Amino acid sequence: MKLSRTLAFSRKETLEIVRDPITVWIAVFMPLVILFLFGYALSFDVEEAPLVVVDHDRSAASRALADQFVNTSYFRLAASPQSEEEAEHLVMRGKARAVLVIPPDFGRRLRKGQDAPVEFLVDGTYASTAAIVSAYGRAIIYAFPKGTLELPVQPQVRVWYNPQLRSRDFIVPGLFAVILMAFPPLLTALAVAREKELGTIAQIYASPLGKFEFMVGKLLPYAVIAFAQLALVLAAGFLWFKVPMHGSFALLIALGALYVICTVSIGLLVSTLVKTQVAAMLVTLILTLMPAFLFSGFIYPVFTMPELFQGYSARVPAMYFVNISRGIVMRGAGLADLWFNVAVLVGYTAVVLGLSSLLFNKRVA
Repeated sequence: MKLSRTLAFSRKETLEIVRDPITVWIAVFMPLVILFLFGYALSFDVEEAPLVVVDHDRSAASRALADQFVNTSYFRLAASPQSEEEAEHLVMRGKARAVLVIPPDFGRRLRKGQDAPVEFLVDGTYASTAAIVSAYGRAIIYAFPKGTLELPVQPQVRVWYNPQLRSRDFIVPGLFAVILMAFPPLLTALAVAREKELGTIAQIYASPLGKFEFMVGKLLPYAVIAFAQLALVLAAGFLWFKVPMHGSFALLIALGALYVICTVSIGLLVSTLVKTQVAAMLVTLILTLMPAFLFSGFIYPVFTMPELFQGYSARVPAMYFVNISRGIVMRGAGLADLWFNVAVLVGYTAVVLGLSSLLFNKRVA
């Protein structure tokens, strides 16, 4: 490979990118749009869940229990109906997410030191929200003075790495992987497909530029753009969303650079398989964006998926960078903890680049 020819080709690619405002707009603004959209819209936190209290006891103890729910940021009192039937209708109409039913003898049983069971009903339409609301309700009931559950051993529960259980601290580091899997390969695939549509690829075939020089020359400018996208989303994540950083920022940048080279290489591979920009866009989105959202562990933990999909997730590079990003940002993990994910990304990049060169060589022949 001759370095001067490769750099000259990369300079030509850079000039073409700068002259194309649409490409620049997609490269700079779209990753930020996605980051802010999902950073604000996607949340697993539950606050101000509408609560219905059916108080059959009307005692000081029952009012204190109801106040214990309402005085938190997790619940707000939506209504106080007289019967369970009215409460059920409120849930069916979507006016309430949970129902607290206090029996008539609640206060009397507490005064006598007896168990005083209460009923806490949760709307299970949204399973993830229902699980969180249910956990909040149980915690409040267990903490109530002379509560319904007397444990011989009092549990002391601590949450590591995200003690506030803020979903944004979990979502934003995952978004780093999803965004960088979506846009860099799309830009690269469209660039090569555009040359095929315009016929300018024939000039490459006729030039002394070698296949590997062509691949590296195409990869370099888009890798730089992808690295700029990495810097933008990291800056927005840490400065705007205030995501705390527990690990090495330099390590995150270095492994992020490896990841963007991997994603740009995927775009090169797609470009060798298709002839039009429309086909390049569709194939790239199917191979990158959809798996990154669904099978990377960004939203759903991989271990909760069926074994078949767990095997598919292992072939999605975004899954490994999700592990890297969250490991460094949330847990303060180092290279010794993340070496397997790094090794997979290195191997994945080498295979994709090699396959791209091989397929491009066949087309030249």
